[in-house]
Amino acid sequence: MKNRENDMHRENNQRPSYGWRFRLAVGGCILAVVVVVLGAFTRLVDAGLGCPDWPGCYGHLTWPDEVHEIQTANSAFPDAPVDVSKTWPEMVHRYFAGVLLLLVATLTYLSWRNPDQRTFKQTHILLALIVLQAAFGMWTVTLKLWPQVVTAHLLGGMATLSMLWLLAERMNSRTNYVSTKKYRALQNLRPLAFLTVTVVVLQIALGGWTSSNYAALACPDFPTCHGKWWPQADFQAGFNFVQKIGPNYLGGALESDARTAIHLSHRIGALFVTLMVIYLALLTWKLGWRRWAMVLSGVLMIQVGLGIANVIMFLPLPIAVAHNAGAALLLLTIFTFCYRIQVAQPIEVEEKTIKIDPVLPGAVMTGEQ
Repeated sequence: MKNRENDMHRENNQRPSYGWRFRLAVGGCILAVVVVVLGAFTRLVDAGLGCPDWPGCYGHLTWPDEVHEIQTANSAFPDAPVDVSKTWPEMVHRYFAGVLLLLVATLTYLSWRNPDQRTFKQTHILLALIVLQAAFGMWTVTLKLWPQVVTAHLLGGMATLSMLWLLAERMNSRTNYVSTKKYRALQNLRPLAFLTVTVVVLQIALGGWTSSNYAALACPDFPTCHGKWWPQADFQAGFNFVQKIGPNYLGGALESDARTAIHLSHRIGALFVTLMVIYLALLTWKLGWRRWAMVLSGVLMIQVGLGIANVIMFLPLPIAVAHNAGAALLLLTIFTFCYRIQVAQPIEVEEKTIKIDPVLPGAVMTGEQ
């Protein structure tokens, strides 16, 4: 048994050394969280159109704040007068997003300099994704906060964060050896774990649709909505994804019943997420991964509590921003849990098969072969 453990130790030490690439990936994760939070803040203070042009702001690299600059900007954009309280959040968000793009480009360049199958394809997919994100950022402005684009922009930000996190995990992770019995139990748990990730992503999409249609306070009470368990709601109008573009969606363009339908759907989605994550945590507890069970349930309860607080406290800015950050944290937690299941390997295997190619763990999740 000791020799087998030594073999495992030697195998794990054969992993490629990533050095600064790993540090950059971790830094990218932190920066992506900042970008997601700044995006939420910009949206919540109605600063999405704080700068009517792109990528500059009223023709400036920063934003106009001097009297003569504001006068010139107002003359150039008479339909969108300067509001400094809204220009700076928009531009700060763009700056951080731009730095994130440069960081991902650097990671991609380094993967060319030191190619390996573990990270090469993923860094290129990540670069393509963040370039697409930049395009969505432009369309958010040029299409005047069209809800479809705003929601897609939010999902793209979450996808970028998740891929950066997975990249760091793949660079830093070692094969997790478990008993054959636990390995089989974990494999049986995989479908539920992946389904939970899918449901969380759909719930984040619903949250983005709720926010982009200004439906967060469509139900001002909790747990009922307008004093009823099933209020009057127009789901057809609320989820009309082929609605025409423009002219301006700042403040929302839907009627009250349509917004109620969106908000109600987000609450129902939250219930499904809660049940699935709790069930996953209970099964994980039974398997002996009690720390993971507590983390899953703890992050879920924080996010649910923030959602309820948003309603009963009428969407206070700090809590609303924290709710967006909580969604990212919940997604990363379940995503990491899925990855740890994916890379787990049984310890009681034949000696000739104990050596595992470090490229393969996690390949199913990233599409690598």
